[in-house]
Formats: sequence, C-alpha cells, structure tokens
Amino acid sequence: MTTATEIDTAAAIEYFARKLRYETDPSDVAAAFAGGERFVLVDTRGHSSWHQGRAAGAVHIPRAEIAGRAAAEIPLDTPVVVYCWGPACNGATRSAIEFLKLGYSVREMIGGFEYWAREGLGVVDDLGPVEIARDRLTSPLDEADCDC
Repeated sequence: MTTATEIDTAAAIEYFARKLRYETDPSDVAAAFAGGERFVLVDTRGHSSWHQGRAAGAVHIPRAEIAGRAAAEIPLDTPVVVYCWGPACNGATRSAIEFLKLGYSVREMIGGFEYWAREGLGVVDDLGPVEIARDRLTSPLDEADCDC
C-alpha cells in the first residue's frame, strides 16, 4: 500500500474534487430538495421500475427517451441529477452521457434508487408514499443524516 508521503497530494485532491463535481449521493440530494436548490432529479429506469417505486420528487425519463423528451420537459439551464437502480447498475452513467450530449449540467446520484430507499428517504409508487425502514448498514437510525 502506498503511504501518504508517496501520494501526490495535489493530484489526489484534484481527483476527489473532480468526483464531487460529477457525483452526489442520496442524502445530499435529499438535503438539496429540503434546501430548495434548483435542480431536477431524474429517474432513468424503465417504466415498470418507475411504477414499482421511485424517489419522491423525481421525474421519469427512461434513458432511451432522454434525447426525445428532455428538452421539452427540463429547461437546458436547469441542473440534472440522474439515478438508476443502484451501485451494480451503470444506467445512470449512460443517462448522464445522454443529458451531457444535449448540453445539460449533470451529476450522478451514486447508490441510485437502492440507497435512496435504504437510507429511508421518501419513496413513492403509483398509489402514494411507501414506508421503507432505514437500513442500519447505510445510515444512522437515530439521526437525521450521517454527518459525513
């Protein structure tokens, strides 16, 4: 393992800062919603997945429909955050590319819908709110956020 003295600190800082320019996480997205930040959270999964459950406040544009629908539904100057199923799915990454090709400012919500739900954040389906308990492996059970 490389020691701290062997790491190019400036390059490492730039690497991690670059990640934060393009990625966000469910708790930060929820905080941005609560804080009234201007952005659109886009669920890029297919129709059956959307109907099964989604992040409260998200809009639905499946990846295959982004090129044809985005401009009519999301102003170009509105930042976009995309998500798909979870860490084992690269659909959000592919969707981010589609939005970038159209000229949008985009970030990917790492963890996707899986971690949004596991953190106990608002989930809805076609019938309304869905209660999902927080997973103790992904967020503190007694606190509003992870304080990280």
